[in-house]
Amino acid sequence: MTQPAQGTPQTPRRRPPWRDILIGWSFILPNFLGFALFTLVPVLAAFALAFMDWDSYGSPSWVGLENFQRLWNDENFHVALRNTLYYAGGHIPLTLVAALGLALALDRKLRGVELFRTAAFFPYVTSLVAVALVWNMLFNPTAGPVNLFLEWIGVQDPPRWVASTDWAMPAVILTSVWRDMGYYMVLYLAGLQTIPREYYEAARVDGAGAWQRFWNITLPSLRPTTFFVLVMLTIQSFKVLDLIVVMTDGGPGRSTLVLAQLVYREGIREGQFGYSSAIALVLFLIVFTVTVVQFRINERRSS
Repeated sequence: MTQPAQGTPQTPRRRPPWRDILIGWSFILPNFLGFALFTLVPVLAAFALAFMDWDSYGSPSWVGLENFQRLWNDENFHVALRNTLYYAGGHIPLTLVAALGLALALDRKLRGVELFRTAAFFPYVTSLVAVALVWNMLFNPTAGPVNLFLEWIGVQDPPRWVASTDWAMPAVILTSVWRDMGYYMVLYLAGLQTIPREYYEAARVDGAGAWQRFWNITLPSLRPTTFFVLVMLTIQSFKVLDLIVVMTDGGPGRSTLVLAQLVYREGIREGQFGYSSAIALVLFLIVFTVTVVQFRINERRSS
């Protein structure tokens, strides 16, 4: 039998495919176990509890669609649904426009522009409790700087903001826009920096003005970023809870009561976990439906 010539490199032995699979699973398994234990299992349990009656003490009892029938006749649910839609209808477009405007203003090579970008992003990483308390002081109807400024410019009867059933939700929306716009500004800045500058140079040569360049180059190029921002804002708006709890706790009256807070009240405070899960399931279906519609519209525009 012939021996391989001395010094001839030998072909390295290939690892079995199953070893590569095991290595891959070893990386994702810890994260998957955490997701399954703390997210997937509770979500599936909540879906099952939506058809049961359970107060966390006894055994759950099957009630079928009774929780949804009660939900249909519950005035608190209808108020919370309207308030959630109101909040989303104000928060989504205002945040999107503010974030895009900030990104366009700060997408320039100016001295100290990094400082302004950091200042715009800073509210997003600030403690939400601190943000809510500061804005509550700003919106104070008698001694707040906002109303003092409005009186100084001639407004005779300024809004009472969080103390008014008519102005509490606008105050929450303005605070939320101020807090969130810096995060989405960063996403828009990333999108703006991917647009080739040659497009703008060619448009200038053709005589296109600033508005024409924005409408025909910037906006179409930012369509993927805008779609992502829109989906994220929609999900965030429909599940808003923490800011409203700290600023108004659903009041005055029920003027800022939203679906996520109603889920918390019925489940944690009242101990009606079945009914609370039914509300959560309806909220999930609303968000899921809106998101699917957004994906379908985006696919049609992209095709």
